[in-house]
Amino acid sequence: MEMPMDMQHQAMGYDRTATMFSPEGTILQVEYAQKTVRLGGSSIGMVCADGVLLIADKRLKDKLIAETLAHKIYEIDSHIIASAAGIVSDARILIEKAQVEAQQHRVVYDSPIEPEVIIKDLSNIKQQFTQYGGARPFGVSLMLAGINNKKPELYSSDVTGNYFAYHANAIGENDEKIKEKLREKYKKDNIIKKNTKIAIDILKEVQGKNFDLDRLELVYIKTDEKKLRRLIKGEIAEFIK
Repeated sequence: MEMPMDMQHQAMGYDRTATMFSPEGTILQVEYAQKTVRLGGSSIGMVCADGVLLIADKRLKDKLIAETLAHKIYEIDSHIIASAAGIVSDARILIEKAQVEAQQHRVVYDSPIEPEVIIKDLSNIKQQFTQYGGARPFGVSLMLAGINNKKPELYSSDVTGNYFAYHANAIGENDEKIKEKLREKYKKDNIIKKNTKIAIDILKEVQGKNFDLDRLELVYIKTDEKKLRRLIKGEIAEFIK
């Protein structure tokens, strides 16, 4: 029995390094990393009329874990937040780099850093790990939201190091299904509260019986405040009433 083509290529060693292209013109290590991202918890980001929001499924089921420290959405600066899907420890390295860069910018220039500067620099780091030998690609996609002057912005960076600006986006498990629902229901003119309810309804529809509001974490930044607010468990249900 003849081996499938993808198995033949693996047997020939095309997946042993991030510096080798397969005959189809792909980097198999990068494709494996993309599959890892789709196993991660879902996150949704939205640009709203009055700010920007990220909502993420923490997927914490172990009651022994202290949930107050198990965040899925990270503070980069008071005006920038980020969520990750994939290998969380990979994300932590990138998040810490972003936090240091944001603080250095405040010290040197006495002003808040632009969100695109952060996502571009993180994407450059991720791209390097698809080009040089001796290391694997970062197995994580990042979604970054923030306020640039008085403009809410949302960016996503994939494992290859590409990044794009979005009005709304999703990463992690069921990302394609969630994005299809976002194309139908998302409205940029909605306020944060209304778009939060839309995001929760989409997650409930996509996840079905696995949906649990208590597993969600919501962080939003209002344009006029430029200060993040974090809600978990019952706080989210109260917020969307």
